Amino acid sequence: MRADQPGTPGPTAAGALSGIVVADFGRVLAGPYMTMLLADLGADVIKIERPGSGDDTRAWGPPFADGEATYFLGVNRNKRSVALDLTDPDGLATARAIVDRADVLVENFRPGTMEKLGLGYEDVRTTNPGLVYCSVTGFGTEGGARLPGYDLLVQAMGGLMSVTGEPGGQGTKAGVALVDVITGLHAGMGVLAALRHRERTGEGQRVEVSLLSSLLSALTNQAAAHLGAGVVPRAMGNRHPSIAPYEVFEARDRPLVLAVGNDRQFRVLCERLGLPGLAEDPRFATNSARVAHRDELVTALAGPLGTRNADGWFEELTAAGVPCGPINDLAAAFDLADRLGLAPRVPESAAGPGQVAHPVRLGATPPAYRSAPPRLGAHTEGVLASLGRTEDRAAGAP
Repeated sequence: MRADQPGTPGPTAAGALSGIVVADFGRVLAGPYMTMLLADLGADVIKIERPGSGDDTRAWGPPFADGEATYFLGVNRNKRSVALDLTDPDGLATARAIVDRADVLVENFRPGTMEKLGLGYEDVRTTNPGLVYCSVTGFGTEGGARLPGYDLLVQAMGGLMSVTGEPGGQGTKAGVALVDVITGLHAGMGVLAALRHRERTGEGQRVEVSLLSSLLSALTNQAAAHLGAGVVPRAMGNRHPSIAPYEVFEARDRPLVLAVGNDRQFRVLCERLGLPGLAEDPRFATNSARVAHRDELVTALAGPLGTRNADGWFEELTAAGVPCGPINDLAAAFDLADRLGLAPRVPESAAGPGQVAHPVRLGATPPAYRSAPPRLGAHTEGVLASLGRTEDRAAGAP
């Protein structure tokens, strides 16, 4: 179902992925986040939802905007919603017709669900051999197939909570569903790689990514410390296991982060704090020494840092090349992005209220915001008409 097919309302902008059609069976966050990014880049994403309720996140509120949960709105712009009952033969047949004309299929049901519906990869590749079939799971399709793929569960079982929070605490989750987001990014990269392979060979393939494997990959230095040196990292609050000073200090009015990454930056910091001899002290002359004597270092720095406001230190130390900054709330963070010219918001006239812009800038084929997140089933009639089917016969809706 190409985007320029007569009777199929698709993207109008010549985005990098213009002409790519995605059959999106994804729900909640990882899958929908990935397909929204593809849609921003020009793909025609057909979001297939349950009649009556749709994606679970449509009910995940408050807060709500325009009658829709902001959780749903945040990851579903630029898509077309088709309501299909996959337990009804006509609804399932319509879903199969959409898949047969798609370039990409995305699903994050429990392993085995799509196969039971007759929409598994081996089922659909017979009629659409060029299809890129992307499956997102929580713990893979073998031993972990029965485990539910909830972000909090994966943060706990995948080790992230063990290195997040205060020392000796029970472990703390990240403030957003970070594992879902990371998994969506990995899934998107896999889909793009598979599309490039298809461009060269004409062959589709299956793309699989799990929340657990994505998290373990994202643990980077902590995972390398364990695999390479046998270390089992623990939570250190806002401190870094391998760098110092790299943590939060109290300025006179509010907290301030220092992120000193090398010895030169440390020497400049000491000069600006009126502690020039500190950088020559054998306990602090190198990063390894500073990590070993972190407590003494923090005590030496805390006094001078507490004599001025955070904004004053931010201006002076940043100008001197020392990485630092205050802890902003989201309002201040978006204000900062605005001042830096990053345009972090999508114009409300383009995609509805409260949309964060696509983070990638492309000179020739920039992301485009064609439509707001769809109302449930808003595009069912148009998509079914393009397939030569009627809503009553094909949607399977009560």
